[in-house]
Amino acid sequence: MSDIKVMLVDDEQSFVEAMAKRLTKRNLEVVQAFSGEEGLEKLKEVFGVDVVVLDVKMPGMDGIQTLQEIRKRYPLVEVIMLTGHATVQSAIDGMKQGAFDYLMKPCDMDDLLGKVREAKAKKENHEHKIAQARAMNIANRRGD
Repeated sequence: MSDIKVMLVDDEQSFVEAMAKRLTKRNLEVVQAFSGEEGLEKLKEVFGVDVVVLDVKMPGMDGIQTLQEIRKRYPLVEVIMLTGHATVQSAIDGMKQGAFDYLMKPCDMDDLLGKVREAKAKKENHEHKIAQARAMNIANRRGD
């Protein structure tokens, strides 16, 4: 069983399928989506996605729009933007809007794995702080 659940969102089906195979071999649990809309739908259905690897340039709902919706609906899910040379500025804009980081396509598997692990660690840290704050809140209420 994997300790990281990652969602790949890209309109290039062959890219998603190849990356999913490679990440699965490295013991990550992978969810595949081929559009921003499908990615959001699957986030609603699949429990516990830690990191979304999201292509910037997609038809329909692009990566930036998808990122904005993920940030609104699932604020603890970390997002790594994937970009080609022509859309680097979009990826940087994505980071300004809350993306964890970005990688150039095609990306090196070790670089991607490293970023996914860093993003998962950041998410776990946020979850831990939230749990601590809730515990303190409960303890303080009992002291009243």
